[in-house]
Amino acid sequence: MNQLIKRIVLLFFIGNLGFSQNVVEHNSSNPFLADPTIFLSNGTYYLYGTTGDPKLGKDQGFLVYTSNDLKVWKGPIGAQNGLALKKGDAFGDTGFWAPQIFEYQDKFYMAYTANEHIAMATADNPLGPFKNAAKSDLEAPVRQIDPFVFFDTDGKKYLYHVRLTEGNRIFVAELEDDLMAIKPETLTECIAAEKEWENTQNVEWPVSEGPTVLKHGELYYMMYSANDFRNPDYAVGFATSKSPLGPWKKSDKSPIIHKDMLGVNGTGHGDVFIDKHGEMQYVLHTHYNNTKVSPRRTAIIKMDFKKHGNGPEVLEVKKESFRLLKQ
Repeated sequence: MNQLIKRIVLLFFIGNLGFSQNVVEHNSSNPFLADPTIFLSNGTYYLYGTTGDPKLGKDQGFLVYTSNDLKVWKGPIGAQNGLALKKGDAFGDTGFWAPQIFEYQDKFYMAYTANEHIAMATADNPLGPFKNAAKSDLEAPVRQIDPFVFFDTDGKKYLYHVRLTEGNRIFVAELEDDLMAIKPETLTECIAAEKEWENTQNVEWPVSEGPTVLKHGELYYMMYSANDFRNPDYAVGFATSKSPLGPWKKSDKSPIIHKDMLGVNGTGHGDVFIDKHGEMQYVLHTHYNNTKVSPRRTAIIKMDFKKHGNGPEVLEVKKESFRLLKQ
């Protein structure tokens, strides 16, 4: 492709991004974390995510911040120069993305992406250091990202994740008890980006990613993001199923988090957590501002289940509760 054609293609792409014209105030002290997750342990909130600012350790591992009230955040405060997981202590040497933290059998676990593969590391403290002595990933024949480990009420454990195959597609598989491998015979595709809102630029490689799964009543709810993260239309929807393996029915209420609702571009790829007051919240990232994608901002928004008619309860967010995190 010659230089003129390249410039034409680039200008066409930029011209079709459709950045929101709404203006929101951005705080320069916001923790620059994308794909964020918040883990509550012993009264302290721990915030982890993909680091977007080279000055803060990009591609060096995962930073962690702490808060007692979700309003003021301290850090980075990880065990190793602010890092909860440091490159060299576990699998991977680049592309540290989308961590999830949970407690299992008296250990803290971090499921994460590095080198476009999924790995597990453990620690005795949420601040780390998280380590994987074998420095191995979860074996797979394809590139895979965005892990989310779900513990069902019957004791079974599932790995929801994204496989890079004909687009970013969400899969699930049951995990072995040690969490270090899946049961291949249970691998099932869950979600692919097929709806109009999920592929607003009509690209050949559609994206669905960032799964979070929770159980409410007899139904399983999966929140997920769609569109390329650089697209201002990056947004969050949800689907329901009677089984953790699917099939999944996408909600006609989706997307439930998007730029037209909140007045900021690139809203998505987060995680659900229950705060100290028992309220359900969703932590997510946004674009830096209305003309610049990175470093992405970290924000939270409250949400709940709502009943509409005779159908199953749906997930709804409380628009007025949306706010960027501050240090």
